[in-house]
Amino acid sequence: MADFFDTLETRDPAVRERAQLARLPRQIAYAKANAPAFARLLADIEPDAIASREAFAQIPVTRKSELIELQKAERPFGGFAATRWGDARRVFASPGPICEPEGRAPDYWRLARALYAAGFRRGDLVHNCFSYHFTPAGSMLETGAHALGCTVFAGGVGQTEQQVQAMVDLKPDGYVGTPSFLKIILDKADELGVALTSLRKALVSAEPFPTSQRDALSARGIAGYQVYASADLGTIAYESAARQGLIVDEGVLIEIVRPGTGDPVPAGEVGEVVVTLLENVDYPLIRFGTGDLSAILPGASPCGRTNLRIKGWMGRADQTTKVKGMFVHPSQVATIVKRHPEIVRCRLVVDNSEGADRMTLHVELASHQSTRTEAVAASIRDITKLRGDVVAHPPGELPNDGKVIDDCRKYS
Repeated sequence: MADFFDTLETRDPAVRERAQLARLPRQIAYAKANAPAFARLLADIEPDAIASREAFAQIPVTRKSELIELQKAERPFGGFAATRWGDARRVFASPGPICEPEGRAPDYWRLARALYAAGFRRGDLVHNCFSYHFTPAGSMLETGAHALGCTVFAGGVGQTEQQVQAMVDLKPDGYVGTPSFLKIILDKADELGVALTSLRKALVSAEPFPTSQRDALSARGIAGYQVYASADLGTIAYESAARQGLIVDEGVLIEIVRPGTGDPVPAGEVGEVVVTLLENVDYPLIRFGTGDLSAILPGASPCGRTNLRIKGWMGRADQTTKVKGMFVHPSQVATIVKRHPEIVRCRLVVDNSEGADRMTLHVELASHQSTRTEAVAASIRDITKLRGDVVAHPPGELPNDGKVIDDCRKYS
């Protein structure tokens, strides 16, 4: 048990899948009964009928990119929360602004598991350099650390010299915050001629954490790990000592869908990360589209944790662009593909190499299939109100990077 936060992490994958699918109908029914927005969205959904991934995929995706307008129309949470003032412990406003509640459950955002995987333990002092102002990041990591039995120094952001002095005085065991701010603190300590020898571990988030940064920390004796989390969902996935992708949190059900749709993609294909919270009774988000791209990795982690793994952040799924004054959305490209079932994958390339905007839909066809490109071109005109060329490709020729719209235009 010393290597794992709890026994959930090492469950047989089939046991986990059955448990999560058994939980889904209850969570759907709860959201439908207690959150007005889900009452509307799920009006035609019978919770007990959601007994498989395929049935679950019929529920519409609610995307984070839609929340700003939804929350403007119905304050404060767009009707997606099942809590109220007095029941919620805190409320935050992230950039957008998008408002999020914090419930009263211990470790509400489920960060303790990710902290544990990064080596944090009861009795540690954690120097928390996530913001405590407006956004929930500071509280997210603090409540997770408290659940582990750690003490937290509320460093917040900025005031680099004071951060260094606090580390000299208090000798924290670990740091949580962005990787870039940790580098700033360490560089300032070097400039001041002081050694932060107590710092031996870090859990970072909110920014890319490339191998070069991880290695630079390791050279200083600091083991740095990353967690993929959001203000709406809490922990989505986290890194372990295996350093092979990010392990999906036990409190969520994750799907990878084709951008602009709610259709799950085959394992290994890049798509949008869609997350469902399985236990949250305050903000019971169901099929919540993060707008982030990732892909499922095959197999289980060598560290012994058996949940799904994702590659990590691979870009943004919202690839909406404007061509000749008209918005073109990934959902429109998906509609074109649905009209032509012989197409298994596509990529709309927008360029201006000849001085004017041009759209070309590159389509992969199923083996031994062909398509009438003029019929596909007609669908492009019908759905986007713009003209586009069509180029057919054999299976596997298009890049597997999650791009549905690739805007290649250059402006001198």
